[in-house]
Amino acid sequence: MLLDFIVENFRSFYGKKTFSMRSQKLSEEAKENVTQHLSYNVLKTLAVYGANSSGKSNLINAMEVMQYCVLTSVRLNPQDDLPYTPFLLLKENDRPTLFEVTFLKDQYCYRYGFAYKKNDVIDEWLFRRTTTRSKEQPMFIRNEEGIAFDDNKFPEGIGLETKTNNNRLFLSLCAQLGGEISNQVISWFGSDFHVVSGLNNQNYRDFSMIQFHQRNETSQKALAFFKSLQLGFNEITTHEEDVIIPNNVSKEILPLISREMAGKKRIEMESIHTIYNAKGVACGTDRFPFDDMESSGTRKLFDLSGPIFDTLEKGSVLVVDELDAKMHPLISQHIIRLFSNPNANPKNAQLIFTTHDTHLLSTKMLRRDQIWFTEKNESEQTDLFCLTDIVLPDGTKPRNDANYEKNYIAGRYGAIPYIINE
Repeated sequence: MLLDFIVENFRSFYGKKTFSMRSQKLSEEAKENVTQHLSYNVLKTLAVYGANSSGKSNLINAMEVMQYCVLTSVRLNPQDDLPYTPFLLLKENDRPTLFEVTFLKDQYCYRYGFAYKKNDVIDEWLFRRTTTRSKEQPMFIRNEEGIAFDDNKFPEGIGLETKTNNNRLFLSLCAQLGGEISNQVISWFGSDFHVVSGLNNQNYRDFSMIQFHQRNETSQKALAFFKSLQLGFNEITTHEEDVIIPNNVSKEILPLISREMAGKKRIEMESIHTIYNAKGVACGTDRFPFDDMESSGTRKLFDLSGPIFDTLEKGSVLVVDELDAKMHPLISQHIIRLFSNPNANPKNAQLIFTTHDTHLLSTKMLRRDQIWFTEKNESEQTDLFCLTDIVLPDGTKPRNDANYEKNYIAGRYGAIPYIINE
């Protein structure tokens, strides 16, 4: 489970900003939106609002880049560059980019982070504790002077201090050589933390199709979800077909491609709809190519169904940029309720998403600590804050019985576009 994420000097973020999934002590009841693990009270869902170009997508991208660095560091050559994209609107800004994440894995709470420039990891650290009251134990600390750790607490690092390239993470080297603690951290990034785009959802089509083709339990839950939304089709079927070689392939490379494609299959998907007679009476069913028959919103929902239900099945973390794009507000609400409902989400999976859908700004959907905002200041730097951080003009904070949607649209919480009328 994700507790905190920190970003500094990345794209529109310059100063250090903290994003938290820890629940706060609020007057409203936790209801089903909060769960507890290792004595930590954690939110299951969280929404990020903000005007266009305010930094919402940069926050999600920062999570994605941190994940990318952790999972690919082991493959870097000494001369390879790191994905260094600092805040560009500050003259001579050569400060390092910093990422840090705090998460729960099995019986431990880990805090891991690193700071880097284009060719060098400047700092890196890993801490671990068991409960909120236990003392945080350093596993290793890396800075420009070297790498330090306790041989008894982090024995997997012995002898590797001088073998870590400047552009590689010490964590990845320890994990590559079988380190138990380092592999726990790496496995969280690889298996328990997923970042997807609600705009470029076609990238997840294959994953979702494979689930439906396998007819596993996850796909059956997804199909039941589709039926509850009454999207128009009765069933989704899949079948395999031989891969067809395009007609415009040149004769010179045709033999090579033919050998490469020999025996390979591709999955085709169809949706089954009820057929009606002239009197509007159901008289049977027929199947149609899924992409030809279904709307762009339905296609997006199918593409995201794989990551959504896989996350619910495994109890992992799903981060979605622009969840509401192409979808009706009621469908977005239904997805959020899946994560809040303990029956649909028995393993306490988490959903983090950016959105412009103000219909979700309701006490019936989200607590105050589940609503976050991004907003740029006068220097074009992104600020990141929770609804509970806001102080209104009269000196008070937003109440739990306030009309969040109305107040947000009215600009009382900031994080909205300011349109100049000429």
